[in-house]
Amino acid sequence: MVKNDPTLIVFADLSLALSLLSRLPLRMETDGDRSAYAAWAYPVVGLILGGLAALTGLIGAALGLPTPIAALLTLATALALTGAMHEDGLADTFDGLWGGWGKEPRLAIMKDSHIGTYGVTALILSLVARWAAIWILLDVSTAALLTGLMASGAASRATMPVLMASLRHARETGLSQSVGVVSSRTAGLAVGISVISALLLLGFGAIWPLFVCLITALIVARIAIAKIGGQTGDILGAVQQLTEIAFLCALL
Repeated sequence: MVKNDPTLIVFADLSLALSLLSRLPLRMETDGDRSAYAAWAYPVVGLILGGLAALTGLIGAALGLPTPIAALLTLATALALTGAMHEDGLADTFDGLWGGWGKEPRLAIMKDSHIGTYGVTALILSLVARWAAIWILLDVSTAALLTGLMASGAASRATMPVLMASLRHARETGLSQSVGVVSSRTAGLAVGISVISALLLLGFGAIWPLFVCLITALIVARIAIAKIGGQTGDILGAVQQLTEIAFLCALL
Protein backbone atom coordinates (compact mmCIF):
# COMPACT_ATOMS: atom_id res chain seq x y z
CA MET A 1 0.00 0.00 0.00
CA VAL A 2 2.81 2.42 0.93
CA LYS A 3 4.55 1.66 -2.35
CA ASN A 4 1.56 2.93 -4.33
CA ASP A 5 0.61 5.98 -2.27
CA PRO A 6 2.88 9.04 -2.76
CA THR A 7 1.69 10.64 0.49
CA LEU A 8 2.46 7.53 2.51
CA ILE A 9 5.85 7.26 0.80
CA VAL A 10 6.72 10.83 1.82
CA PHE A 11 5.72 10.22 5.44
CA ALA A 12 7.55 6.89 5.48
CA ASP A 13 10.74 8.54 4.19
CA LEU A 14 10.43 11.36 6.70
CA SER A 15 9.89 8.90 9.54
CA LEU A 16 12.90 6.92 8.37
CA ALA A 17 15.06 10.05 8.26
CA LEU A 18 13.83 11.13 11.71
CA SER A 19 14.56 7.69 13.17
CA LEU A 20 18.12 7.88 11.82
CA LEU A 21 18.98 11.50 12.66
CA SER A 22 17.10 12.01 15.92
CA ARG A 23 16.16 10.38 19.18
CA LEU A 24 12.46 10.97 18.66
CA PRO A 25 10.46 7.81 19.51
CA LEU A 26 10.22 6.43 15.98
CA ARG A 27 11.16 2.91 14.96
CA MET A 28 11.46 2.20 11.26
CA GLU A 29 12.73 -0.89 9.51
CA THR A 30 15.52 0.12 7.14
CA ASP A 31 16.72 -1.31 3.87
CA GLY A 32 19.62 0.08 1.87
CA ASP A 33 17.70 1.44 -1.10
CA ARG A 34 14.92 3.07 0.95
CA SER A 35 17.34 4.53 3.50
CA ALA A 36 19.43 6.08 0.74
CA TYR A 37 16.41 7.55 -1.03
CA ALA A 38 15.00 8.92 2.25
CA ALA A 39 18.06 11.20 2.47
CA TRP A 40 16.00 13.81 0.60
CA ALA A 41 14.15 14.32 3.91
CA TYR A 42 17.26 15.21 5.93
CA PRO A 43 16.66 18.99 5.61
CA VAL A 44 13.03 18.48 6.68
CA VAL A 45 14.39 16.77 9.79
CA GLY A 46 16.57 19.85 10.30
CA LEU A 47 13.51 22.10 10.10
CA ILE A 48 11.69 20.01 12.69
CA LEU A 49 14.59 19.68 15.12
CA GLY A 50 15.54 23.34 14.75
CA GLY A 51 11.97 24.38 15.45
CA LEU A 52 11.71 22.15 18.53
CA ALA A 53 14.99 23.43 19.93
CA ALA A 54 13.96 27.03 19.29
CA LEU A 55 10.68 26.37 21.11
CA THR A 56 12.66 25.82 24.31
CA GLY A 57 14.28 29.21 23.88
CA LEU A 58 10.92 30.85 23.24
CA ILE A 59 9.48 29.30 26.40
CA GLY A 60 12.54 30.34 28.39
CA ALA A 61 12.27 33.90 27.12
CA ALA A 62 8.54 33.98 27.90
CA LEU A 63 9.28 32.85 31.47
CA GLY A 64 11.76 35.70 31.87
CA LEU A 65 14.93 33.61 32.00
CA PRO A 66 18.18 35.49 31.31
CA THR A 67 19.09 35.23 27.64
CA PRO A 68 22.29 33.18 28.22
CA ILE A 69 20.31 30.59 30.21
CA ALA A 70 17.54 30.42 27.64
CA ALA A 71 20.18 30.00 24.94
CA LEU A 72 21.87 27.22 26.92
CA LEU A 73 18.55 25.40 27.32
CA THR A 74 17.97 25.72 23.58
CA LEU A 75 21.35 24.17 22.85
CA ALA A 76 20.76 21.41 25.40
CA THR A 77 17.45 20.60 23.71
CA ALA A 78 19.16 20.38 20.33
CA LEU A 79 21.70 17.95 21.78
CA ALA A 80 19.01 15.84 23.43
CA LEU A 81 16.94 15.65 20.24
CA THR A 82 19.82 14.15 18.26
CA GLY A 83 21.54 12.25 21.04
CA ALA A 84 24.62 14.37 20.20
CA MET A 85 25.30 12.05 17.26
CA HIS A 86 26.61 14.84 15.04
CA GLU A 87 28.78 16.17 17.84
CA ASP A 88 30.22 12.68 18.25
CA GLY A 89 31.03 12.63 14.53
CA LEU A 90 32.71 16.02 14.79
CA ALA A 91 34.92 14.89 17.66
CA ASP A 92 35.85 11.61 15.96
CA THR A 93 36.62 13.43 12.72
CA PHE A 94 39.03 15.88 14.33
CA ASP A 95 40.69 13.14 16.35
CA GLY A 96 41.12 10.89 13.32
CA LEU A 97 42.03 13.32 10.57
CA TRP A 98 44.59 15.19 12.65
CA GLY A 99 45.62 12.51 15.14
CA GLY A 100 46.80 9.85 12.71
CA TRP A 101 49.14 9.39 9.78
CA GLY A 102 47.75 7.60 6.74
CA LYS A 103 44.25 6.46 5.85
CA GLU A 104 43.96 3.29 7.92
CA PRO A 105 45.32 4.74 11.20
CA ARG A 106 42.99 7.72 10.81
CA LEU A 107 39.98 5.48 10.22
CA ALA A 108 40.97 3.36 13.22
CA ILE A 109 41.12 6.44 15.46
CA MET A 110 37.75 7.65 14.15
CA LYS A 111 36.18 4.29 15.02
CA ASP A 112 37.67 4.29 18.53
CA SER A 113 35.09 5.24 21.18
CA HIS A 114 37.67 7.23 23.16
CA ILE A 115 38.01 10.97 22.58
CA GLY A 116 41.31 12.80 22.26
CA THR A 117 42.59 16.34 22.52
CA TYR A 118 41.58 17.33 18.99
CA GLY A 119 38.06 16.02 19.55
CA VAL A 120 37.63 17.74 22.91
CA THR A 121 38.88 21.03 21.48
CA ALA A 122 36.55 20.79 18.49
CA LEU A 123 33.57 20.01 20.74
CA ILE A 124 34.26 22.91 23.10
CA LEU A 125 34.69 25.42 20.29
CA SER A 126 31.63 24.20 18.38
CA LEU A 127 29.36 24.24 21.44
CA VAL A 128 30.53 27.70 22.46
CA ALA A 129 30.00 28.98 18.92
CA ARG A 130 26.46 27.62 18.76
CA TRP A 131 25.62 28.89 22.24
CA ALA A 132 26.86 32.37 21.34
CA ALA A 133 24.93 32.36 18.06
CA ILE A 134 21.71 31.28 19.78
CA TRP A 135 22.28 33.92 22.46
CA ILE A 136 22.64 36.67 19.86
CA LEU A 137 19.60 35.47 17.91
CA LEU A 138 17.53 35.56 21.11
CA ASP A 139 18.77 39.09 21.79
CA VAL A 140 17.53 40.10 18.35
CA SER A 141 14.08 38.50 18.69
CA THR A 142 12.35 35.20 19.31
CA ALA A 143 11.37 35.18 15.64
CA ALA A 144 15.03 35.44 14.65
CA LEU A 145 15.82 32.43 16.83
CA LEU A 146 13.04 30.33 15.31
CA THR A 147 13.80 31.15 11.68
CA GLY A 148 17.57 31.02 12.17
CA LEU A 149 17.63 27.60 13.81
CA MET A 150 15.15 26.11 11.36
CA ALA A 151 16.99 27.44 8.31
CA SER A 152 20.44 26.44 9.60
CA GLY A 153 19.14 23.02 10.59
CA ALA A 154 17.78 22.41 7.10
CA ALA A 155 20.79 23.77 5.21
CA SER A 156 23.38 21.91 7.30
CA ARG A 157 21.58 18.59 6.95
CA ALA A 158 21.26 19.03 3.19
CA THR A 159 25.06 18.90 2.96
CA MET A 160 25.03 15.32 4.26
CA PRO A 161 23.32 13.69 1.24
CA VAL A 162 25.45 15.87 -1.03
CA LEU A 163 28.63 14.36 0.41
CA MET A 164 27.05 10.91 0.39
CA ALA A 165 26.31 11.27 -3.32
CA SER A 166 29.60 12.84 -4.36
CA LEU A 167 32.17 11.00 -2.22
CA ARG A 168 32.77 7.27 -2.04
CA HIS A 169 32.69 5.38 1.26
CA ALA A 170 36.06 5.48 2.99
CA ARG A 171 35.39 2.17 4.76
CA GLU A 172 33.30 -0.89 4.00
CA THR A 173 31.34 -0.77 7.26
CA GLY A 174 29.73 1.92 9.38
CA LEU A 175 26.58 4.04 9.55
CA SER A 176 27.07 5.89 6.27
CA GLN A 177 27.85 2.67 4.41
CA SER A 178 24.75 0.96 5.85
CA VAL A 179 22.51 3.72 4.50
CA GLY A 180 23.62 2.93 0.96
CA VAL A 181 24.46 4.99 -2.09
CA VAL A 182 22.61 8.29 -2.36
CA SER A 183 21.82 9.37 -5.91
CA SER A 184 22.59 12.84 -7.23
CA ARG A 185 18.85 13.31 -7.78
CA THR A 186 18.12 12.64 -4.10
CA ALA A 187 20.93 14.98 -3.03
CA GLY A 188 19.63 17.65 -5.41
CA LEU A 189 16.14 17.35 -3.95
CA ALA A 190 17.55 17.78 -0.45
CA VAL A 191 19.44 20.90 -1.53
CA GLY A 192 16.33 22.30 -3.21
CA ILE A 193 14.25 21.80 -0.08
CA SER A 194 16.87 23.49 2.10
CA VAL A 195 17.28 26.47 -0.22
CA ILE A 196 13.55 27.05 -0.59
CA SER A 197 13.05 26.67 3.16
CA ALA A 198 15.82 29.15 3.95
CA LEU A 199 14.46 31.70 1.48
CA LEU A 200 10.94 31.36 2.86
CA LEU A 201 12.18 31.73 6.43
CA LEU A 202 14.81 34.44 5.95
CA GLY A 203 14.10 36.02 2.58
CA PHE A 204 17.08 37.19 0.55
CA GLY A 205 19.03 37.34 3.80
CA ALA A 206 19.50 33.59 3.38
CA ILE A 207 21.68 33.90 0.27
CA TRP A 208 24.95 34.73 2.03
CA PRO A 209 24.54 32.08 4.78
CA LEU A 210 23.69 29.47 2.12
CA PHE A 211 26.80 30.41 0.15
CA VAL A 212 29.02 30.19 3.24
CA CYS A 213 27.40 26.86 4.09
CA LEU A 214 28.27 25.57 0.60
CA ILE A 215 31.89 26.72 0.81
CA THR A 216 32.28 25.09 4.23
CA ALA A 217 30.89 21.79 2.92
CA LEU A 218 33.29 21.89 -0.03
CA ILE A 219 36.24 22.46 2.30
CA VAL A 220 35.21 19.53 4.51
CA ALA A 221 34.82 17.34 1.42
CA ARG A 222 38.26 18.26 0.10
CA ILE A 223 39.89 17.53 3.47
CA ALA A 224 38.08 14.20 3.75
CA ILE A 225 39.25 13.16 0.28
CA ALA A 226 42.82 14.18 1.04
CA LYS A 227 42.93 12.50 4.47
CA ILE A 228 40.91 9.29 4.09
CA GLY A 229 39.82 9.17 0.46
CA GLY A 230 36.09 9.58 1.05
CA GLN A 231 33.33 9.98 3.61
CA THR A 232 32.15 8.14 6.72
CA GLY A 233 29.33 8.68 9.18
CA ASP A 234 31.72 10.75 11.29
CA ILE A 235 32.54 12.99 8.33
CA LEU A 236 28.82 13.51 7.75
CA GLY A 237 28.34 14.47 11.38
CA ALA A 238 31.24 16.89 11.17
CA VAL A 239 29.97 18.55 8.00
CA GLN A 240 26.55 19.02 9.60
CA GLN A 241 28.04 20.70 12.64
CA LEU A 242 30.51 22.89 10.78
CA THR A 243 28.02 24.05 8.15
CA GLU A 244 25.41 24.84 10.80
CA ILE A 245 27.92 27.01 12.63
CA ALA A 246 29.02 28.64 9.37
CA PHE A 247 25.41 29.34 8.41
CA LEU A 248 24.60 30.91 11.80
CA CYS A 249 27.78 33.02 11.81
CA ALA A 250 27.06 34.28 8.30
CA LEU A 251 23.47 35.02 9.27
CA LEU A 252 24.58 37.04 12.26
